[in-house]
Amino acid sequence: MRVMVPFAAETPKTRLESVLSPAERLRFAHAMLADVLCAIVETGHEPTVVATAPLDLDALELPDNVATAVSVMVDDRPLTDAVNARLPGGDAATGDAVAVVMADLALATPASLERLLAADADIAIAPGRAGGTNALVVREPAFTVDYHGTSYLDHCEIAREVGASLETIDSLRLGTDIDEPDDLVEVLVHGREGDRAPACLRAFGFELDRHGGRVGVVRSEESLTET
Repeated sequence: MRVMVPFAAETPKTRLESVLSPAERLRFAHAMLADVLCAIVETGHEPTVVATAPLDLDALELPDNVATAVSVMVDDRPLTDAVNARLPGGDAATGDAVAVVMADLALATPASLERLLAADADIAIAPGRAGGTNALVVREPAFTVDYHGTSYLDHCEIAREVGASLETIDSLRLGTDIDEPDDLVEVLVHGREGDRAPACLRAFGFELDRHGGRVGVVRSEESLTET
C-alpha cells in the first residue's frame, strides 16, 4: 500500500494566524508533519509527502530510520487534483491501494493508523469534525476524491455511486485535525510524550488554561515578547 501525506509547504496553517506568526506556523506545521510521518513509518509503511513546493526534510529533524523511509514529491495543483492523480484509477496509479493521511493529524498514533490501513473495505474513511475527510484508504479504481465542503458525506456518496464497499473509522486521534486556535488544546491534552507538536507549542509558551468552565490555552507574555 502506498501512503500519501499532502502538505501545504508555502503558507501552512493560515487559520492559526491570530495566535502564531508566519515563522511559528511553519515550524508548528513541520512538527505535526514529522509526528505524522513517524507514526506512519512505525506501521511499517514508507510515506510520500506530496508537497505544494519543495520541502527540505532536514528541517523536520526526523530520526534516521524515518528520514530514509520518507520521499517527497512536489505537486502544486489543488489538493483534490493532486490526490486523484495518485489514486488507483489516477494518471500516476500503480495499481496498489492508496492511503491519504493529512499532515495536521497531530494526535495520530501507529495504532490508530493501523485501524485505518487494515480495513478490508474498498474505501475506508476516518472523518474529521465538521464533515471533513482526515484520512482514507482507496482500493477501488473508480473512486475519486472531492475535498470541498462536507467531503466525508461526499466521499460516502461517491463510494456508493461506484459500488464500492465502505467503512467509517471512528477515531478521536484520526478525527482531530489541527486547524483553529481552539484545536491547540487537543495537542496539549492528547499529544504523546516525545511528540514534536506538543513540545513545539510549549516552546512557544502555550499551556493549558483550566480557569474557565472549559479548558483552553494561554500563552505566556514572556514568549510573546520574545517573538
